[in-house]
Amino acid sequence: MGSGIWSTDVYDAAKSYRRASGKSAFAYSDGGARTVHPSLDPRGVTARESRDSAEHPESVAIAVLFDVTGSMRNVPRVLQEKLPQLLGLLLRKGYATDPQIMFGAIGDATCDRVPLQVGQFESDNRMDEHLGNMVLEGGGGGQMTESYELAMYFMARHTAIDCHEKRGRRGYLFIIGDEMAYPQVKRREVRAVLGEGIAENVPLAGIVDEVRQKWDTYFLLPAGSSHAKDPRVLGFWRDLLGQNAIELDDLDAACETIALTVGLGEGTVDLDEALDDLREVGSDAAATVSKALVRIGADRAPATRSALPARTGTTDRVTRL
Repeated sequence: MGSGIWSTDVYDAAKSYRRASGKSAFAYSDGGARTVHPSLDPRGVTARESRDSAEHPESVAIAVLFDVTGSMRNVPRVLQEKLPQLLGLLLRKGYATDPQIMFGAIGDATCDRVPLQVGQFESDNRMDEHLGNMVLEGGGGGQMTESYELAMYFMARHTAIDCHEKRGRRGYLFIIGDEMAYPQVKRREVRAVLGEGIAENVPLAGIVDEVRQKWDTYFLLPAGSSHAKDPRVLGFWRDLLGQNAIELDDLDAACETIALTVGLGEGTVDLDEALDDLREVGSDAAATVSKALVRIGADRAPATRSALPARTGTTDRVTRL
């Protein structure tokens, strides 16, 4: 997957059509769907792939998975509205040469009908379609834990990305949520959700170590969610991911935070330049993003700015966390 080119004109035309016809951007879920859409079903998937091609010779894999339980169920609606901002910064500002983006949704495998939804890596407007096919179940178990560990298991063992396999460059994984993970990846849930048999449960620390071998992994904790102010949640993720557990004062700034994190990781921009970019494109998220990324940005060497990063197979960019 990952062919094609993102078009803001196509996005705007689809948005105008929905507005004129009274249709929702999330028609599948808003129409009453309670089962996973076939395009997002993780069951039986060998791997979601981000591959190089003649069109995109230096692919950069970016995965954005978000909790859709409880107060978090509106996250994909925010992301869908801000897609042009995300793609505009990545592409027009040259933060990543050939970004390929996958969206996914996380629920609770102990009780939800749709505990995991995983799209394809895309470079064009099909990523908008994947968002629109998501079931926004809004469930969860009410115990301040969701199945983030199952999502990380999928990302560790069921993705294949050329940026890592060919160039030794990890992809970017962003998890947006407001709760803690369960202490183990349970073999019965792997069987039920993914259709895969494993010999034993996998400890959370083990799957985090495994996923981070392939993915620069970040947890975004947005303000306004149910447990945003609970120190146990941030402490839990800081213990697992260190400074890559990020508090976000405003969910509306999620796309800008993701784009700038990628730019910092690719070494194509420094934090001050990136914040100037936000102001230039008319975003009001600069203050929120600056606060969220100040610890990460301080560790990045300033980059020499160019229109687009060079298409080479070298790995001489700044070292990621």
